[in-house]
Amino acid sequence: MKHSYLTALVLIAVIAAIAIGSQLIGIRLYDRIATNLLISLVLVVGLQTFMGNSGLLSFAHIGFMGLGAYTSAVLTIPAQMKGMALPDLYDFMKVVEISPLLAMLAAGVLAAVVAAVVAYPLMRLSDAASVITSFALLVVLYTVMNNWSAFTNGPRTLFGLPKTTDLPIAAIVAAVVVVVALLFKESRTGKLLRASREDEVAAAALGANIPHLRWRAFILAAFIAGIGGALWGHFITSFAPKAFYLKETFLIITMLVIGGANTVTGAVAGTILITFAYEGLRGTEGALNATAIGAGQVVGLTEIVLALAMIAVMIVKPGGLFPNREIGHILTRARRKKETVA
Repeated sequence: MKHSYLTALVLIAVIAAIAIGSQLIGIRLYDRIATNLLISLVLVVGLQTFMGNSGLLSFAHIGFMGLGAYTSAVLTIPAQMKGMALPDLYDFMKVVEISPLLAMLAAGVLAAVVAAVVAYPLMRLSDAASVITSFALLVVLYTVMNNWSAFTNGPRTLFGLPKTTDLPIAAIVAAVVVVVALLFKESRTGKLLRASREDEVAAAALGANIPHLRWRAFILAAFIAGIGGALWGHFITSFAPKAFYLKETFLIITMLVIGGANTVTGAVAGTILITFAYEGLRGTEGALNATAIGAGQVVGLTEIVLALAMIAVMIVKPGGLFPNREIGHILTRARRKKETVA
């Protein structure tokens, strides 16, 4: 447990360093990148609570992010703007307007409730069947968001959200989510779930109710994704359903896989590394398109490089940068080794 405390302190220090460093630099572009990084960190760590502990890949995570974003939007768009932003909104919702922070919490709760209702039968599946059904759930959530005009404005862009998410708020939420993920990992549910990841038969023989354990983790992941979606919505202030589909799913999974799905440290490290790489590649792509060499035809460079990077990491380090041990455990072992040598 001491390793978990040290891990929490180190990861919170990293989050604080990102937030404080960006504000000290004082460049708005860096603030936006840092805020986006911390929102992505919330989503990636949320995915790690399920995928890292259960060993099952989940494509549906971004769908719950979208559900959270739209829930918070409906609850916070000023009443006088709802007629323009959501012309088909139900009458009883047109006068509802609550604090964005409360709406973020409500977004997480609704995402968790939906996950609790739809996911339990899916938790009995493993391997390829689990992956396919999670992708199908993403398709269902995306289709609902794309066609439920009264709640989401359909495929059109939804606008009018108050800009509430800033760098300090994103940093605080990210730090809290990291602590929650570490606490869940060290809880009885987390330990049993990891045991089932290694050997389902042995875990079941010890009395572990594997579908129920997975269900709990999935609900927690959906709750965090809902809050992350609300954070993102109040940062970007306008969005459409296409923001919660394959491109974002690929990016979040890439962050987790490259960092190491089995550890919270890996989720944080992967998010930081891929965010910097993503922004650098986007800048390179834009620079090439602005020159005569690119002729405006360099498209998809960022996604191609990230895909190749994920393939390379899977070949060289299948478990990611932090495959099994958290940073607290690594630091403790290094200190003990140093003391032994001395």
